[in-house]
Amino acid sequence: MNYFSTIKFKSVSIAVILSIAFSAFYLKDSPITLKSSEAERLDATQKIHTASYLVQGSNALNKVLRVGGEVTHNLQIINAVATLLNDSQVIDLTNQKLKVMSNRGVKASGLAWGQRINFSRASATQMSHADRLHDASIYGDGVTIAVVDTGFKSLSGLRQDAYGRHRVYGTYDAIKNKTTMNNSDSSGHGSHVTSVAVNSERDATGRFYGMAPNARLISVKAFDENGQGNYADVIRGIEWAVDNKDNYNIRILNLSFSAEAQSLYWVDPINQAVMTAWQAGLVVVASAGNRGNESGGIGVPGNVPYVITVGAVTDNGTPNNFDDDRLAKFSSSGPTYERFVKPDVVAPGGHLMGLMESRTNIAKDHPDFHDGGQYFQMSGTSQSTGVVSGLVALMLSQQPDLSPNDVKCRIMSTARPALDGEGNWAYTPFQQGAGQVDAFEAVYSTATNCANVGMDISKEMTDEEHYAGPTMVDESGDFYIRNNPEMVWDGTTDNSKGYAWNDLTLWGDLTLWGDLTLWGDLTLWGDLTLWGDLTLWGDLTLWGDLTLWGDLTLWGDTNIEPVDINIWVEEE
Repeated sequence: MNYFSTIKFKSVSIAVILSIAFSAFYLKDSPITLKSSEAERLDATQKIHTASYLVQGSNALNKVLRVGGEVTHNLQIINAVATLLNDSQVIDLTNQKLKVMSNRGVKASGLAWGQRINFSRASATQMSHADRLHDASIYGDGVTIAVVDTGFKSLSGLRQDAYGRHRVYGTYDAIKNKTTMNNSDSSGHGSHVTSVAVNSERDATGRFYGMAPNARLISVKAFDENGQGNYADVIRGIEWAVDNKDNYNIRILNLSFSAEAQSLYWVDPINQAVMTAWQAGLVVVASAGNRGNESGGIGVPGNVPYVITVGAVTDNGTPNNFDDDRLAKFSSSGPTYERFVKPDVVAPGGHLMGLMESRTNIAKDHPDFHDGGQYFQMSGTSQSTGVVSGLVALMLSQQPDLSPNDVKCRIMSTARPALDGEGNWAYTPFQQGAGQVDAFEAVYSTATNCANVGMDISKEMTDEEHYAGPTMVDESGDFYIRNNPEMVWDGTTDNSKGYAWNDLTLWGDLTLWGDLTLWGDLTLWGDLTLWGDLTLWGDLTLWGDLTLWGDLTLWGDTNIEPVDINIWVEEE
């Protein structure tokens, strides 16, 4: 049954809406138009000052070249170019009705947190039940994962699969715009994330470290040694993966990074590239970000409604005790600005052991978290994203014909929500999504037509239609899901009706994007303040005994706080 209304979103409406509603929100990164008198007062040095911009629109390349701009990236995937421009060139292109945006920076979001290492290595494969698939020799054969990150080092667990076969196709360096068989990762972040997804080495108990130890690998290097990147390089990396998906059977795009949302999801250039990748058949797995459990923290590209957005669960530093597994405090929560429930799922992302050379920046800055050999303990939604990318490889190795929507449907419909001692949801869907992933159940699921129902990505790409999610806010500032007003989450109300994700008809009743501000029956969602501090969601329960996340204990790592890459929070 389709619960979606049919309000047409015309192209002319987009221009009006964006010019009015986002003049102070999205355009804050856009250049300021100078008055003629001010321009005349600029001296020669100021006039030739250049900065990097993305220019998007009809015939953008030729128009940029005609005004003398220096093109650095030809980003056909979003009909744009990245270019160096001075102020007068920016004014000229803006007057030609092109969209001119700053080439914003992006940071990797699987950052370095953890408690001081005790070499008791957490097993994401065991927590997610992927080890049961490994027992059946399901290893992810024949599926290629493209990891957009800081690169990787060709350590044995990455270079070879479980049978000792070489499985790395190489690296596309989006920064230098070249392909290479050389491996490089001065940061360490990319190696660690890749290791979580595909590491073929086994721990002392015989379990594989990686979720899909036989999956094939392509590294897309778009971030530098400090985990820093920009929109242009990231988009170029995504475009390369889309263009080469058939050559290397790339089925999965791992995006373990997050940038603060600055616009409606369909306006953001990275999101446009990500939606093109999804439309082309790539399963895009994105991190929720590490902004903590307060509302409205989902960043780009995790705020794209189509993709699989992943939050993080931690083992609480006790890898062999599942009764105290819980949501990590750093894991970002939704809803998104457009009212979508995010993250979609959560996965192991706390205290994970992964491959990382001791000479990388992260390992050198935090040697106590390195085992002195090749392993490093690290936490973040980057790591949980790697877990889900590996899970997708296991699924596609068994059923190659699954569409991205089918994959998302099966992962969400088999996820295990955290429940309290009375069988109620212990955390809101805006914190845990549909629940913690279960790899075994997802691989053998037959669910279909239960993700992104009623949404037409082709119409998104042509600006014919855009969508709003089912989240509402009541007059008290509490969130609820449309058609289920009794299911209100404010951290204190009694969620007396425990339910499964698909019992809410896919958190459905989505609408075409029409009312920019009206979120509730009586209240306006807005003033463009990105939600504010409307609610506080407490840490209510544990995520325990592999089926019920519960027994009324706090769910949070006391020693984990959100930080930027290469900045460490010591154990309290």
